[in-house]
Amino acid sequence: MRNQLGDRSNKSANRPFSDVLSRYCSRRDVLRGGLQSAAAVFFVSSPVLSLAARKPGAKARPGLMDFTPLPVAGGGGKTPRIAPDYRMQVLIPWGEPINPSSGPAFAWPPNAADQEKQVGIGHDGMWFFPLEGSERGLLVLNHEYGTSRHILGRDPQSLDDVRVSQHAHGITIVEVVNGDGRWQHVDSRYARRIHVNTPVEFSGPAADSPLLTNPAGNPFAGTLNNCSNGHTPWGTYLTCEENIHFYFGGTGFTPNARQERYGLSARWTSFHGWSRFDPRFDLTNPGYVNESNRFGWVVEIDPMAPSAPPVKRTALGRFRHEGCAIAVGRDDRIVGYMGDDEQFEYIYKFVSDRSWKALRDEGSSPLDHGRLYAAKFNDDGTGEWLELTIDDPRLAAEFADQAEVLTFARRAADIVGATPMDRPEWTAVSPDGHVYCSLTNNARRNDADAANPLAPNPHGHIIRWRDDDHHVGTRFEWEIFLIAAETHGTEESLSSPDGLWADPDGRLFIQTDGSGQADGLNDQMLVADTESGEVKRLFEGVPGCEVTGIAVTPDRRTMFINVQHPGNGDPAETSFPLEFDGKTIPRDATIAIMRKDGGIVGS
Repeated sequence: MRNQLGDRSNKSANRPFSDVLSRYCSRRDVLRGGLQSAAAVFFVSSPVLSLAARKPGAKARPGLMDFTPLPVAGGGGKTPRIAPDYRMQVLIPWGEPINPSSGPAFAWPPNAADQEKQVGIGHDGMWFFPLEGSERGLLVLNHEYGTSRHILGRDPQSLDDVRVSQHAHGITIVEVVNGDGRWQHVDSRYARRIHVNTPVEFSGPAADSPLLTNPAGNPFAGTLNNCSNGHTPWGTYLTCEENIHFYFGGTGFTPNARQERYGLSARWTSFHGWSRFDPRFDLTNPGYVNESNRFGWVVEIDPMAPSAPPVKRTALGRFRHEGCAIAVGRDDRIVGYMGDDEQFEYIYKFVSDRSWKALRDEGSSPLDHGRLYAAKFNDDGTGEWLELTIDDPRLAAEFADQAEVLTFARRAADIVGATPMDRPEWTAVSPDGHVYCSLTNNARRNDADAANPLAPNPHGHIIRWRDDDHHVGTRFEWEIFLIAAETHGTEESLSSPDGLWADPDGRLFIQTDGSGQADGLNDQMLVADTESGEVKRLFEGVPGCEVTGIAVTPDRRTMFINVQHPGNGDPAETSFPLEFDGKTIPRDATIAIMRKDGGIVGS
């Protein structure tokens, strides 16, 4: 979710979404009241927020979003703010022991042994798995981003330093309990840390591919840059590996075209400095030639089985996965919607071959048997899901088998003609059948199109679509839901939409990640009525942070969100989660949000 570094990886000539949108806006009648504004933005590049869902004269639905919104005035402060009808509580900051009564207490800088038993850094996507209704459960959360300078106060100087950083990445599983309206983190037999050196398994079409085998013979291990997430109807957690290129480097490395397609370039050096001390991440080490191919996957974790290894599900393809929003489609087939978080990258969909229940009854994973598609957006508001299969002669001309297609899914999507988008990030599936995707921004876009209407696109937008045949079809209809911009003091002022969650009542929760947030605000979370288009601000974070991660209890009376990289690690910016003193190192943390009257969050 961090703004991408380095040059554009997608050098394909595929028609950009901006070109599609220009024709869409010019050929089609105004879909909703706000789409006319979208067209105006495309043609004159004026900063206007547009809600395509807004019907002329539409009013907010009574009771849906009755809370008093957080105003722009007073924003940009050193500590978080929340709407006056709500209260918040900080939980599990970076470095807290996963079992609070017995684990090592936080001390900065940490050591590798302690960090392996502590909550990681870079809190991101997460989900709540109930143990006792809405009062007790497991929080499973990703750790996307934490630099060695933040963790250690300097670049790594040894393999021990690298291990500290590696143990701060990955996944944390902790147990939390609500006692008299206050959440507590408690000891648990389920508490667990999964990090870069944890044993993992591979499954699906690429599991036995030589593309995953190293001459060194090292076993499969680890997950990293865990960004957004998903969860399955059978009770497991999906964590998604994003910016894998941050971890690999090597002086004198000469990449091939496929490696460059994943950001592994000759001029790139490891953002975290691991490659200088850990041979796994040294791109010039012939013993680990395929190590980078082992990352960039969707990883399934069973939070209720602490001894079960994480499994990388290769049928879902390899790219910079932002998340994997799951829907149950026709015939109980599993459908996963995924964004590839980089400028000019693609939106993907996975559809299982058969009912998830039948596959599990047979002892098979529904995530191992299915088809992967990439999205193509047409001028007229329709779209096509293009299958990435070795049975396509265009792909068979370049790839040896389906394992190779999936391992280099970006290149396969180039070949079939998918539409390059403006940083596809979170996806969210609404009960009404709409799927939403945040397109965070793209300052490098020169030519606009229908689905990417701004050139450049500094503030981003949200697109939504509805697939035919109850999620499993290969056709869809799309529309622009929101164009983000600075609107000078209104409720709709936002930039760089990122985290999304659609609730059962018709609310869309929108989180932001972008420096230069509109109207001088810190990153924030807003709530939109998906019918009327009304937007209200619920939460604002701290300087330098990203507001991310959404999990709810089954009764939806508690929502958990995350404040990631507060102050970008600079205590002069914030001391979060403590009161500001200008000295204390800031720490990523989870925040529990509740209405003061005990109502549903967002209402």
